[in-house]
Amino acid sequence: MKRHYLFSILLIAVMLLTACVISLSAKRNSVSPEDNPSPASPTPISASLSTPETPPPTETAPPVTEMPTEPVPEPPESAGPEASASPSLSPSPEPTPEETPEPTPEVTQSPEEEPSPPVTAPPVNADPQGYAQIDLSSPAILAETGDMGQDYLDRIVFLGDSTTYGMKYYGVLSGGKDTTQVWTPSSGTLTLSYQSFAAIVYPEDGSEITIREAVERKKPAMMVITLGVNGVSFMGHDDFVNEYTDLVTDIMELSPDTKVIIQSIFPVASHYEYLKSINNTKICEANTWLLEVAENTGAKYLNTISVLMGSDGWLPDDFQNGDGLHLNTEGFSRVLSYIRTHGWS
Repeated sequence: MKRHYLFSILLIAVMLLTACVISLSAKRNSVSPEDNPSPASPTPISASLSTPETPPPTETAPPVTEMPTEPVPEPPESAGPEASASPSLSPSPEPTPEETPEPTPEVTQSPEEEPSPPVTAPPVNADPQGYAQIDLSSPAILAETGDMGQDYLDRIVFLGDSTTYGMKYYGVLSGGKDTTQVWTPSSGTLTLSYQSFAAIVYPEDGSEITIREAVERKKPAMMVITLGVNGVSFMGHDDFVNEYTDLVTDIMELSPDTKVIIQSIFPVASHYEYLKSINNTKICEANTWLLEVAENTGAKYLNTISVLMGSDGWLPDDFQNGDGLHLNTEGFSRVLSYIRTHGWS
């Protein structure tokens, strides 16, 4: 009986143990996936052996992964300026759709331009009578006289542009290249439209002063003005006449005893480089404006162009220095001879 009792106790123990195992197994199966780490991601051993946990850092937004820059393909040759610009990359995860470039308007071909009109200067061997003609009966024109002599020339101050500067350059006046009779800016040229403020070199002391200041100082007995060859390229009748009149009247007011002579603009040669802007058609027309100024102000007009223009209507090569505009010593010799024989007594 004792043996039977022990067997019963052993059986009950086995049954209790089995029940415990079954209960434990059921409980184990009821644990949620969040509480039970996945067998695929076991906690590293090193984590369990680490130092005591530190408090977790303040939670921040995850860093934005920078978008890789892709090479921008080169636009085709026919693309316009807008199409060739590289599109900017957006930091947004979703790519920004590229802007559709506006269509380049088709270029409407303009009708073929008409060729520019030919140079306005008459062709070589043209009849000079085709130019604007001076009224030779005008009382303002200095008529031919006997030779007034060198003393007459020595009393003249020559004011002008580069066509006047040549008299100093070639030394054709008294004093040669050191003459004090030539008034021009230091550049050697003077444009008519600048006459009211341009500075000239005053030869008495080398200072640079305005024309009016020089006239007040010198009060010359006689002044020959040669201006306008540059002005014919861009000035019309009214501007040209107004500028010249302003200069002449100011000189007369500042020095009432000065005899003011307006000399004609000299002609150019047929090979002059800038015939489209400065040519004998324009020059001869401007000379009629100069006579108009002389008549309206009481000045005299010196028609020097008459001894410089060849029978073909151009400045002969013998009278110019090679550029077709400026005189050489032979040309100035003819000018000075004309002045001496068309004097103002």
